Amino acid sequence: MAAPPAANAAHGTAGGVRPDGRATGRSLAKASRRTALLSSAARLFAERGFNGVSIEDLGAAAGVSGPAVYRHFSSKQAVLSALLTGVSQDLLDGGRAVVGSSSGPDAALRGLIEFHVDFALSNPDVIRVHDRDLDSLSAEDAEHIRSLQRSYVRVWVDVLAQLLGNDDPARLRMRAHAAFGLINSTPHSTRRGQGVRDKGWRRRLLETMAWAALKAE
Repeated sequence: MAAPPAANAAHGTAGGVRPDGRATGRSLAKASRRTALLSSAARLFAERGFNGVSIEDLGAAAGVSGPAVYRHFSSKQAVLSALLTGVSQDLLDGGRAVVGSSSGPDAALRGLIEFHVDFALSNPDVIRVHDRDLDSLSAEDAEHIRSLQRSYVRVWVDVLAQLLGNDDPARLRMRAHAAFGLINSTPHSTRRGQGVRDKGWRRRLLETMAWAALKAE
């Protein structure tokens, strides 16, 4: 477990950060271990379901003992919450960045499609876990994740409204959700270990189909 602030200060650091603002080796190692635990959790939860995985399973998959997991997360439920919250926040931040750097609504929508396809192809396990295990979280955590996701949908709806000249949010949300359903089919169409060439073919197909679906009359 991380040392308390007073102990860190005694070694010239505070909260795992050196006086020059750089992270300490210990804090970097802790962040790396946390990332490894979340990656292992995504794979194991996808394979066995949340209830089929123990804290000991998570630790073993990440190369630590079961009790060591508690240095990073207070419970197995906290692992699931961190996994799904982190992904939802990344999607929202990434979607906003895509729109902010685009020259117009057409480019923004193409950018959003490419961004989401890249996410889906890279994270089929997370998609499967979300679809099956979101309800294993507390009501508060689940609602926070859904709130992030609603904000992400609004990013798409705003772009679609500009591009299609349509101000009916319900219809635009339906378009966005339909596109997500198409793109998020990757857990059923992508296998682990597929080559880059094969992944590139899937990427092009998903992008083309999503564009056609979103622009459909």
